[in-house]
Amino acid sequence: MQDAAREAFVTTMRGRVIGRTDSDYDDVRSLYNGMIDKRPMFIARCVDVADVITAVNFGRDNDLLIAVRGGGHNGPGLGSCDDGLVIDLSAMTGVRVDPDARTARVGPGCTQGDVDHATHAFGLAVPAGIISTTGIAGLTLSGGHGYLSRKYGLTIDNLIEADVVLADGSFVTASKERNADLLWALRGGGGNFGVVTSFVFQLHPANMVFAGPIAWDQQHARTIMQRYRDFLPGAPEDLGIFLGLKTILSSAPFPEEFWGKRMCLLMCCYNGPEEDGRKELAPLIDALPAPWFNWMGMMSYPAVQSMFDGLYPRGMQWYWRGDFVKNLSDEAIDAHLEQAANTPSELSLMHLYPIDGAVHRIGKEETAWNCRDATWSMVIAGIDPNPQKAGPVTRWTKGYWEAIHPFDLGGAYPNFMMDDEGDARLKATYGENYKRLATLKKEYDPTNLFRVNQNIRPTA
Repeated sequence: MQDAAREAFVTTMRGRVIGRTDSDYDDVRSLYNGMIDKRPMFIARCVDVADVITAVNFGRDNDLLIAVRGGGHNGPGLGSCDDGLVIDLSAMTGVRVDPDARTARVGPGCTQGDVDHATHAFGLAVPAGIISTTGIAGLTLSGGHGYLSRKYGLTIDNLIEADVVLADGSFVTASKERNADLLWALRGGGGNFGVVTSFVFQLHPANMVFAGPIAWDQQHARTIMQRYRDFLPGAPEDLGIFLGLKTILSSAPFPEEFWGKRMCLLMCCYNGPEEDGRKELAPLIDALPAPWFNWMGMMSYPAVQSMFDGLYPRGMQWYWRGDFVKNLSDEAIDAHLEQAANTPSELSLMHLYPIDGAVHRIGKEETAWNCRDATWSMVIAGIDPNPQKAGPVTRWTKGYWEAIHPFDLGGAYPNFMMDDEGDARLKATYGENYKRLATLKKEYDPTNLFRVNQNIRPTA
């Protein structure tokens, strides 16, 4: 690369361009997943759309591998690359709420917490996530599910417009009226089609909620999973419940008598008053054994969204696998329990997130997200702060997934996929929509400039 080109890039950018000789290079390049270590040539910390256009043009014209980072929460580390250019959007965090239209325009560097903070002042929310440190951009582009999804759909079902910088450096807006095919692709197709510089979301009422975790001894998990499976189809859509097979951490705020014990968790969120929430939950909870603890109570929606933040700081070792789950048979439950009994660390887990209700009222062909008939999105995650545990947590996750996958559907939520799962897995995830996505990839990114992602290759 010519020094003149590099100098022109640095001086044209309003945001900083960080290179390997800068004192904060190691801090800036660090990833959420401490298992992954990448050393980009440049990190362009964009502050506006003009910076994004400049960075895309510089990377393309100099044949640099390009990775795009939003909130930086990506499990397989696809927000960075070796020896290339990271287009870092983390400084672009503006949120503008229109309370009359119930919409929010959101910057691509926002975390879920940034969005929740802005919308909560108006008693509104975007249906998304369960961890407030999650980047809204990556979550949205791959689908986005959370506590409100049963009532209001996936995050992409509430995406009504996006501004995008394309591979040729041009700037377009995608909506139902303009570039509708691009909006279709962005609604689940990942970062394959350009760099999104703003999102416009439909908002929904969510203010104070009745929420919190309920934990049982894992010896009761078979009964809990069966009752949960049978209860969910008839549960009100204002009630979101995910199920977890986990271990109680040996630290506050958990009671010391339960430290290190395996549990079955129901994490509940009822978007309404406590009296109604207790009434709706009673048919499930009253039919189960007495829990170790029930910490449900009234809290703000941002409070429930940030409840687990402290348990999962940046820099831990992560390896995860996901699946879409349509039916939870007794045989599948037994396979889960056999694997969950051998977790390699206190943080390792399995979660089942419900994606029924409103998610099923969108047709498979209406968005790039194809799996509209699944009941849950499952994640298995091996997690530990100790780098020496990277091997054990990875082997446990893979073994668990291999044992349970025969009971599940072929694809998975892209954000729960690592980068070693292959094209067949990605094609199974998008199903009949993959061919259209590949065609649109050829239209919007024919040279596959944006390929550091769950990559959809352009058709020949």
